[in-house]
Amino acid sequence: MTTPPLSLQDFVLENQFADLPPHFHTHLSASPIDKPYLVAASAEVAAQLNLDRASLNSPEFLDYFSGNQILPGSEPLAAVYSGHQFGVWAGQLGDGRALLLGGRSHADQYLEIQLKGAGMTPYSRMGDGRAVLRSSIREFLCSEAMAALSIPTSRALCVIGSDQMVFRETPESSAVVARVAPSFVRFGSFEHWYYNDRMDDLRLLADYVIAQSYPELLAENNPYQALLSTVTTRTAELMAHWQAVGFMHGVMNTDNMSILGQTLDYGPFGFMEAYDEKHICNHTDQQGRYSYRMQPAIGNWNCQALAQALSPLIGSVDDTNAALSHYPAVYRQKGTELMHQKFGLKTDHEGDLDLFANFFTLLQSNHADFTLSFRHLSKLSNQKSTKDELVRDLFLDRDGLDLWLINYRARLAMEQSDEQTRQTSMLSVNPKYILRNYLAQVAIEKAQKKDFSEVRKLLNILENPYDEQVEHDGYAELPPDWAKHLEVSCSS
Repeated sequence: MTTPPLSLQDFVLENQFADLPPHFHTHLSASPIDKPYLVAASAEVAAQLNLDRASLNSPEFLDYFSGNQILPGSEPLAAVYSGHQFGVWAGQLGDGRALLLGGRSHADQYLEIQLKGAGMTPYSRMGDGRAVLRSSIREFLCSEAMAALSIPTSRALCVIGSDQMVFRETPESSAVVARVAPSFVRFGSFEHWYYNDRMDDLRLLADYVIAQSYPELLAENNPYQALLSTVTTRTAELMAHWQAVGFMHGVMNTDNMSILGQTLDYGPFGFMEAYDEKHICNHTDQQGRYSYRMQPAIGNWNCQALAQALSPLIGSVDDTNAALSHYPAVYRQKGTELMHQKFGLKTDHEGDLDLFANFFTLLQSNHADFTLSFRHLSKLSNQKSTKDELVRDLFLDRDGLDLWLINYRARLAMEQSDEQTRQTSMLSVNPKYILRNYLAQVAIEKAQKKDFSEVRKLLNILENPYDEQVEHDGYAELPPDWAKHLEVSCSS
């Protein structure tokens, strides 16, 4: 039976994380913001929470999800954790500008709500606990864009802005993002207790995560080994998803890695445009540790850091290594599966990986647009036709591409590919619309002038990334020249 959507008065939360001992978190209320206003909200996330859509436009909604008022049942808290940042042990970190309000169950799914930018906490270090409008809009839009691309991710209910100013490189307006996920526990949450030699607390956290998020693991002979194995698998698959769509996280520190294998903490992220496997989307990452090509290896490195933290619970070194060892095979299997889908191939063949690699070599040498190359490839006929020009126009080395297309079509003929079926399948996995940096920048600049129409328009477009939406063709075009100078960093 369908449960009717709830009004805010009936939207009661529970905070399961609050049941952990006091040293796991600090209870505190958000710091109020002045005159909150709605920038944008996701009706889809509201539906997942079973929150009445009409509530999104109410003054109460602004107060509750800016942190100015406390929702019924909420126990706002900031969690402590530690982590490796850019490969270096950073010690204690924690929710420096985020508060976990609590969660609720609906349709057999438990979801927690966290306010990012809600003010200072004991873990803010030198920060002010606030988030700026520009980064909040980027996180909101990308969370929802990734969900529409079927990539595991935290979600975003809304962005609420304020004229209250904060200082980064220059004074900027502040904002709060209401983030939603089944859990916000990170790899660094486990590292915190391990490196502080608090093994009882390490076990408490592991038991909590298993009971809350992986109850099926309780039946395993060694639930802690099974936890590591499951998280390793999910992380390897997540990396394959990122690579397949050209997404770059930018700050893959262990404190930004979800224990659920979801994309978490959208900071200086980016989607690949002109293809360069060495591309660094985070201007702060001068050494390229988190470049596009490094992401799969860093995912593995982070799982090794988690394995180290969980090793006292797992027991033997052999059992720990066994849970960790399948990362390369899982990544390779998932990546191969996704590549077959992107290239429209239904069967596996010995030469497929070479065929894929040769296309990526062409992408690299021509710096062709990643998304448009696959989207136009999806529309090719099984025989040479005028549709070839859609792809050829993206490549300087047309002779090289033509040779590759001959081999690609021979491969299609080998499995007797049905043209219409293949095109439909490829168009369902190769998006037309992604959150390009310049699109986000245009929306941000309008929002800074209190015009939120572009943020909301982008949200609607990105919620259906595979649809043609011909009226929005301009949002799928190559970025303008001025966009080449856009940079994102950790400064937000």
